[in-house]
Amino acid sequence: MSMNRREFLQVMAVAAAGGMSLHSELALAEKSAAKLYDLPKFGNVSLLHITDCHAQLLPIYFREPNVNLGFGDQFGKVPHLVGDNLLKHFGFKPNTLEAHAYTYLNFEKAAETYGKVGGFAHLATLVKRMKANRPGALLLDGGDTWQGSGTALWSNAQDMVDACKALGVNVMTLHWESTYGEARVKEIEEKDFAGQIDIVAQNVKTTDFGDAVFKPFVMKNMNGVPVAIIGQAFPYTPIANPRWQTPNWSFGIQEENMQKTVDEARAAGAQVVVVLSHNGMDVDLKMASRVKGIDAILGGHTHDGMPAPVVVKNAGGQTLVTNAGSNGKYLGVLDFDVKNGKIADYRYKLLPVFANLLPADKDMQTLIDKARAPYLSKLNEKLAVTEGTLYRRGNFNGTFDQLILDSLIKVKDAEIAFSPGFRWGTSLLPGQPILMEHVLDQTAITYPWTTVTNMSGEMIKTILEDVCDNLFNPDPYYQQGGDMVRVGGLQWTCDPTGKMGGRIQNMMLKGKLIDPAKIYKVAGWAPVSEEAKNIGEPIWDVVATYLRDIKTVKQISLNLPTLKAAANNPGMA
Repeated sequence: MSMNRREFLQVMAVAAAGGMSLHSELALAEKSAAKLYDLPKFGNVSLLHITDCHAQLLPIYFREPNVNLGFGDQFGKVPHLVGDNLLKHFGFKPNTLEAHAYTYLNFEKAAETYGKVGGFAHLATLVKRMKANRPGALLLDGGDTWQGSGTALWSNAQDMVDACKALGVNVMTLHWESTYGEARVKEIEEKDFAGQIDIVAQNVKTTDFGDAVFKPFVMKNMNGVPVAIIGQAFPYTPIANPRWQTPNWSFGIQEENMQKTVDEARAAGAQVVVVLSHNGMDVDLKMASRVKGIDAILGGHTHDGMPAPVVVKNAGGQTLVTNAGSNGKYLGVLDFDVKNGKIADYRYKLLPVFANLLPADKDMQTLIDKARAPYLSKLNEKLAVTEGTLYRRGNFNGTFDQLILDSLIKVKDAEIAFSPGFRWGTSLLPGQPILMEHVLDQTAITYPWTTVTNMSGEMIKTILEDVCDNLFNPDPYYQQGGDMVRVGGLQWTCDPTGKMGGRIQNMMLKGKLIDPAKIYKVAGWAPVSEEAKNIGEPIWDVVATYLRDIKTVKQISLNLPTLKAAANNPGMA
């Protein structure tokens, strides 16, 4: 298994002394006290960016995707590049620290070598280091921070609220935060965050009179430069998540209102305008081409760790579009040099957070340990051991998703199983024990109930078509940013370039074509309808039951669709 920080540094020292070339770039990074992290000060406006941490307070393993398809205008472009194609695009060499940070390549070997990523105590050290030579730097949180772990769920997000305050977050926007309900979000804003953290969202309004629920933007003065931070919450929250959790709030992209908000910020004297977005990168790229006056969009939602910004031309000039990955694995650093009221130049760096290269901040570690203490016995229950790597990311399936599907089919005695195409969730290496904490990393939501439905073949196809359109609609404004629903028991063909209603073909169950009129027993979880509250036991109980029974998870074979029109796509390895 991976080494701790002390063991890691000892190995690097021995390797260097013996003339060994054990990933020489990393050795140089250690020898020079962080070549990787010592960014020289630049300009007079600095923005630090985290997003989609999904409540991961401790260091984790995280495998980047090997499938992130793009078609049409998105073909061969960021963020739809994986593996070697991504390395070539950004000019990185294989088998390097950067290759491991941004791609899935040689994941097991690289993870063993470099250790875990993220962890708020290590992130806190990096934030403090960046702020030390950047006076007035702001830390921006792109959302999906309060959800994704057992401790966040059981503490009603309080562990993450306290951690974000200790980390020094200044401004944030929202997505999964809303699944705690309107009252809880406003309670945190008005009590916990008062005077310290601003929640901004120009596209969240009341359903009755259209009043702003949160501040559309905040103005911050940084070294004499007025900087506007505009919020863009996830536009499809009431569709992708239960409507009953935010019944009085409306969302949407609201491009016209975004332009109005930008204009208001400029009229108020802003010399720099930045959008803190949870749209997803493809949506941000389209918005950047249509709304003028935005200098940068710091994006999230799609979990794309993009080492450099995309420069998008528009009627007002240009906009930088970035996306800072997920799970606390990265810290984005954007520096502007503002002269005579205008941006003269910029620098951007997406820093991977390697726990072995960054000592844990003692105060943050103490806070984390205290928050976790009441739950340790439950979190540390050993359920099974995995013989292969368990991961989630990928457009169509992941090994941890397959494990969830297998659990549903076995425990619920179903013919077919569906599991949401969530992009959050940590990874495990071969030989690791699967703890209850790891199961919760994949399943900890506020509507976790499992379902068993008698469903017609026609309805099965309708569901698959609908989700597939959310992923592959050629217009980014109609994409919701997750991955395809995971499917167990059913074999099928997918043509991502097809039209709505024509992407899903040749559905088979045990060698026989699905009959549109026949009824099938389908298991699932995470129902969004209010009527489904408490309909079945939580998904983590189903998975835990399955794991306790089998005790060892053998190498998992993924149930994947047969793909059409995807040959030689640079978004698939």
